[in-house]
Amino acid sequence: DVTTKQSTPPIPAHLDPPADPEICFILTGSSNYYVCLMFSFCRITDIITGFCQCVKTSLHFSARQKSFSVLLQIKSLRICPRHLSKSNLSLGSLSISAIRELALVKSVAFSLNLSLSSPIQDNKGFGIGELVWGKIKGFSWWPGIVVTWRATGKRQASHGMRWLQWFGDGKFSEVSADKLDSITAFPKFFSQASYTKLASYRRAIFQALEVNMASVRAEKTFPPCESDNPEDQVKPMLDWANGGFQPKGEEGLKPTHSASEQSGETSRPSLIYAEKKRESDLSLCKLCCFIFTEVSCWVVCVCVCVCVCVCAEFCLSCGKMRAATFHPLFEGGLCQTCKDVYLEISYMYDDDGYQSYCTVCCGGREVLLCGNANCCRCFCVDCLDILVDPGASNNARYLDPWRCYMCQPLMQYGVLKRRHDWSLKLQDFFANDNGQEFEKPKIYPAVPAEQRRPIRVLSLFDGIATGYLVLRDLGFKVDQYVASEVCEDSISVGVVRHEGKIQYVHDVRDITKKNIQEWGPFDLVIGGSPCNDLSIVNPARKGLYEGTGRLFFEFYRLLSEAKPKEGEDRPFFWMFENVVAMGVNDKRDISRFLECNPVMIDAIEVSAAHRARYFWGNLPGMNRPLCASGMDKLELQDCLEHGRVAKFGKVRTITTRSNSIKQGKDQHFPVLMNGKEDILWCTELERIFGFPVHYTDVSNMGRGARQKLLGRSWSVPVIRHLFAPLKDYFACE
Repeated sequence: DVTTKQSTPPIPAHLDPPADPEICFILTGSSNYYVCLMFSFCRITDIITGFCQCVKTSLHFSARQKSFSVLLQIKSLRICPRHLSKSNLSLGSLSISAIRELALVKSVAFSLNLSLSSPIQDNKGFGIGELVWGKIKGFSWWPGIVVTWRATGKRQASHGMRWLQWFGDGKFSEVSADKLDSITAFPKFFSQASYTKLASYRRAIFQALEVNMASVRAEKTFPPCESDNPEDQVKPMLDWANGGFQPKGEEGLKPTHSASEQSGETSRPSLIYAEKKRESDLSLCKLCCFIFTEVSCWVVCVCVCVCVCVCAEFCLSCGKMRAATFHPLFEGGLCQTCKDVYLEISYMYDDDGYQSYCTVCCGGREVLLCGNANCCRCFCVDCLDILVDPGASNNARYLDPWRCYMCQPLMQYGVLKRRHDWSLKLQDFFANDNGQEFEKPKIYPAVPAEQRRPIRVLSLFDGIATGYLVLRDLGFKVDQYVASEVCEDSISVGVVRHEGKIQYVHDVRDITKKNIQEWGPFDLVIGGSPCNDLSIVNPARKGLYEGTGRLFFEFYRLLSEAKPKEGEDRPFFWMFENVVAMGVNDKRDISRFLECNPVMIDAIEVSAAHRARYFWGNLPGMNRPLCASGMDKLELQDCLEHGRVAKFGKVRTITTRSNSIKQGKDQHFPVLMNGKEDILWCTELERIFGFPVHYTDVSNMGRGARQKLLGRSWSVPVIRHLFAPLKDYFACE
């Protein structure tokens, strides 16, 4: 069967709704029943849309009388992103993102999943469904909602404890009631510093105030906001919260069932609250606040199937209208929030080599892994069931191998239709991040051949001298190559392989303005600061302004010193590289300092391995298409020694970690030798990166040390692609 994996804690399993429209009763106990209803609608009678931060869409349905007559004589059902009401069965609130804008998809299914819970007996307050601030060790105060233990899939909470689900990431924690406070204490616990620095905190606040709970319960609406900037949309909500949630105040935020719980009345169905890690990732199968009144001892599952058309203006990830840009892989768009999410984590991979999140929405509680050995994509269950067809995920589970919608033939699957030019669109998507607009870099005219002189280079964070190697391979005459590097093994490789022609200098932090004047002038400044504290793959990352992230500013400082002074009319080029999987705010801060947007280049186009990286700079033609040359080894088999057979055509991104060599969902070694699986040899790793064989074989370094050097290096074919246009400016042999 197709392999799946969980990206957030799973929701307890519930009975699947019937395939045909019907009502069934399943006895689960002496007094408790499971009621499963499927409401099939004959037609959509009216569609009304309005806008207020998120799009509000009210869908009025005319339903089959027989489908509703059994349960409380419901004759009609009104479904709205804000409310589910107008029926004898009163359903509280539903977020816009949880509905995914019903007008987005051709077939939609969503479920309300509620279960019985026992009333809280410790008299400490904070009943099921209450919005609170919570505090656990090691973290600041954070907004969340009290949930039933059944929602967590774990045990009941201990005496004096409550199960909380945190806004922002959807995770569960058992928290002491003494460490809780009402959401109305907003001015006391809201942290402006966290709101400014942490995207997850901003999402949490947005979900608590608007998307999920507070504004819905208080029946608070906000004036339409023309801006797509999330900060502009949230500002009136923050003002409302800091002002005490007026006019209703604390009373307006209470769940309607909390009073009965605390008074010991018969328990009512309580909230199963589940969401993806990001606001934009919420889907129909994940709930917000559903409050049942005048119903007891029932667990209710409602499945609604509607049929509407797709509009290119919708965000394919969350369903908002007025998409800010196109989805790079499928027909459809992305709103600004989802675009930022996509930029951050579309190139984030787990240890199994597969994407951490869904290819469509960059979220997903549970994802299905593509069975194509050369594909590392995954699709979440919700996207399959909502965008392709209800039940598509269940059908996929029984296929072995299951091929994803990027590997299947170019057809339309539900509303998913792969772009025929997706590879070009993917490049455009990362290159045209219009979060910031900058002036185009100065274009230097080509230098006549007789006037070209040897190039002078300053390489910061030089690594194993990839820049020098490429310049020599391209035939450049290198007058001076000054390299700053602190790793002794890397220096050994550069000294031995280039016969002392590289001038190594001290730590980049110790290089002064005077040094630049003495060593210069430079024609080319290159570098790529360590990515450890920038990569979102690292949960302990410190960001751009702490740890190794700050080394970017050393590059910026020395680049500023090396630039031609006013009046100097000479070509000057520079390039800065770093990982794609960085926070979008860090990326934009780097762009703001360097005054240009990066291009994204994946080495998979010119080598046998994935390696997506951002490149900032003013090199001519940086954004031109990446084309393989005759010397590039595009398949893994081309990189192997004699007698060894590749099990895969391409390999995942090779890092400093030894397990990055393993491939696929079953973690296979990529090579067969004598009928047995084997790892990649160092010489084969060097070929994959484009280095000469035995390039790193110096000073008795072991295999692990050599892989670490390669894992931190640049892909030679990519750097060759970027440096090639410089032949019009500098002397070559």
